[in-house]
Amino acid sequence: MLQLRQQFAQTGQCGLEHAFTAQEIDQIFLEEVGHHRHRIYPPMVTLRLFIDQTLSSDQACQKAVSQALVARAAAGQTQCSLNTGPYCKARKRLALGLPQRLCTLLGEQLERSAAPLWGWRGRSVKLFDATTVSMPDTLENQGSWPQSSRQKPGLGFPQARIGALISLSSGAVINYAEGPMSGKSSGEQALLRQISESLSEKDLLLADALHSTWWAVQMLAQRGVDLVMPNDGRRQVDFKQGRIHSKFDHVVWWPKPKCAAWIDQAQYEQMPAGLWVREVSVNGKIIVTTMLEPKQASPEELAALYAMRWNIEVDFRTLKVAMDMDVLRCKSPDMVRKEIAVFLLTYNLVRWSMMRAAQLVKV
Repeated sequence: MLQLRQQFAQTGQCGLEHAFTAQEIDQIFLEEVGHHRHRIYPPMVTLRLFIDQTLSSDQACQKAVSQALVARAAAGQTQCSLNTGPYCKARKRLALGLPQRLCTLLGEQLERSAAPLWGWRGRSVKLFDATTVSMPDTLENQGSWPQSSRQKPGLGFPQARIGALISLSSGAVINYAEGPMSGKSSGEQALLRQISESLSEKDLLLADALHSTWWAVQMLAQRGVDLVMPNDGRRQVDFKQGRIHSKFDHVVWWPKPKCAAWIDQAQYEQMPAGLWVREVSVNGKIIVTTMLEPKQASPEELAALYAMRWNIEVDFRTLKVAMDMDVLRCKSPDMVRKEIAVFLLTYNLVRWSMMRAAQLVKV
C-alpha cells in the first residue's frame, strides 16, 4: 500500500475521473455544492488537491498550492499566488458531504463489483471495528473530542473514535461514523448503529466481542444480517443446555434484557421476547453466530471465518501508518471531519486501483 500511495502521488493515477463517471460526479457536486463562483480553487480542484495532500509524504498545504500553480501553467491559465491562504479558505468552503458521499459511493461500487469467489459461499462479508486518531490540541478540537480522562490536563491530545464498515472482498470502506472517546453514543455499538443502513439482507458481519450483546444481534437480525463474533467473556456458556448439535455446539435462547436508556420504550416493546443464537467452541475459543444450523457453517468453518476479521486491523494499520492518518493536521472540528472523509476517500481510490489491477489479470 505504501508503494501504491507513492506511485499515485507521483503519477496521479488515483484520480476521481478514473473511478467515477462524469454523471456520478456531476450529480453529487450538484447536490452537495450547487452553483458556485468561478475561483482559482473551485470545489473540484480543491478536492483533488486535498486528495493529493493525503497521498503526499508531508501533506503540506504549501505543496498543494505549488501543484496548483504548476497545473495552471501547464494548462495555459493565469498563474496563482503561492500564498496558501486562498487554498485554505477553499478547503473551509468545501462541503463535508462531498468527500463523504464519494467515499461511500465508491465503497458500495467496489463491493458490488467484487468477484463472487472473493466472498464466502456467495455471500458478502463485511467487517466492523473502530480505531482512534489524534489531532492538534486546540480548544475547538478539545470541545468535540476531549482527550482521555486518564491523561492529566494539558498533557494529552484530542482523540476521535472512527468506526468503519469494511468489505472483506475489496478492502474498501463502505461507510463510517466518528465520535468522541467517551460520553453518550460514543461506543463502538453506537457507531455501528449509525451506519447499519449500509448492511444488506444476507450479508455476513464479522465483529469483535464488544458486539456480543442482545441489542447488536437483534439489530442485525432485523436487517437479515448474520453475525459471527467471539463470546463476551462475562457471559457463561453451558454446552449442556439448549438444542445440542454436538459436544461444543448448541443453540440457546437469549431473553430480551431490560430496556436500555438509549431505546424508546415503544420501540422496545415491539422487539421480540428473545433471540436464538448458536454458540460453538473451537480450540477453547467460543464463537457466537446467528447461523443456527451446522449445514450453514461447521464450527471449524466459523472459526476460520471469524479469523478473517483480522483483515480490518490490517486495513486500519494501512490507513494510520502507510497513509499517515494516525495524527490529523486540521485545527477545527469542521476541518478535522473533512480531513477524515478525504483520507477515507483516498484510501478507497487506492483500493479501486488495486481491484482494477486484480480484475485485469483475472486474480
